Amino acid sequence: MSGRYFGLQDPEVASGFSDLSDSEFLQIEEPKIGESQPLSGSRPQHADSRLANVEEGKRRTAKRKRAKTPLEAFRLCYLWVTVLSDQVWCEQKMVYHKEKPSVQLPEKMTVVLNTGKSIHLARELQDHSLVPVKTTSREDGWAIKLVNILLTVANLRKGWRVRECPVFGVLEGVFVFGIIDQLNYTAKGELQLNELKTREKAYMPGPAQKKRDRFQVSLYKYLFDAMVQGCLTQDIFIHHLHLKPKQPLGQEIQEHAQKAGFVVHCFEDLLELVLLNLTHSEIPAIDHLQIEYIHQKTNTLLGTEVITYDHDELMSVSHYLLSYWKGQRDPKGVDIEDAWKCSYCAFVDICDWRQQRVDGLIQKGSKKKNMSESQSRE
Repeated sequence: MSGRYFGLQDPEVASGFSDLSDSEFLQIEEPKIGESQPLSGSRPQHADSRLANVEEGKRRTAKRKRAKTPLEAFRLCYLWVTVLSDQVWCEQKMVYHKEKPSVQLPEKMTVVLNTGKSIHLARELQDHSLVPVKTTSREDGWAIKLVNILLTVANLRKGWRVRECPVFGVLEGVFVFGIIDQLNYTAKGELQLNELKTREKAYMPGPAQKKRDRFQVSLYKYLFDAMVQGCLTQDIFIHHLHLKPKQPLGQEIQEHAQKAGFVVHCFEDLLELVLLNLTHSEIPAIDHLQIEYIHQKTNTLLGTEVITYDHDELMSVSHYLLSYWKGQRDPKGVDIEDAWKCSYCAFVDICDWRQQRVDGLIQKGSKKKNMSESQSRE
């Protein structure tokens, strides 16, 4: 049995399950922004102009802060695939997760998510063990992902099934990272992506959930295909993630890479090796996409959804989602017809978007009532 590596002491990879399909538990730590201190004390004589400059400086600083893109505001150099798919479900909810990480999910939801993680782990352990590796830098954390990609390439070359395959790439200038649940070859030798979704209810999901899931697996295919077709370069990787190519890898990283058959000393060595292996792997693009829905309580298959990949639709949806992250529009909540989603949301009581919609409906109803009364008097 082969091993998949995950890092210890690195917040980016501290968990082997950072990008699980049942990933509503995924939250990115809110950046700590220092509070500005008010002016105090008596005002010196002839200080009016200086204070005016200070106030103008404050206004300019506040304007610059407001002008930040969400990527900058949340100090993100890349996005998870699951964050984008959460936007498909409800963008406003995803934003609240980032802005208010202290808000706790309902206990029932936490149990559901933990059960989903356990089922994913059991599936993964069928094919390989998990090997903890101590990390001491961001380069070490990403090195683990790269070593896992090398293992994936090697196993796919042998025709084996692989689980938890890292994928990454650039989409409209934004670096995107994710983890595919499973890749395997069909009886005809075609490469198939199989995504696992666990459900508390003993029936298949509705159209809204299927829409989110379809986007997620389609984006996985797009990223994986670009990787094996040699679309990534070292400069793209270093530029977006702000990594140090000459950073020596930790001793444990080097040792585990050597056990896997690769001799590397610094991050650049490993990155070059990965890009070379991907480009010359002769691994095909993904031919088939499917989603397995499993009942959590009985661990039985509820059904399998076969996904038809639509490149134009994927690019259109991705363009819209990324326009928020690039600061080109404000976040959007669910439409009226999807308001039922709010009953499952931990942020329902503080959601400005929901309140605005409610106020709008009240005003609309009031106008109709006034018009009706006016017509009755006539």
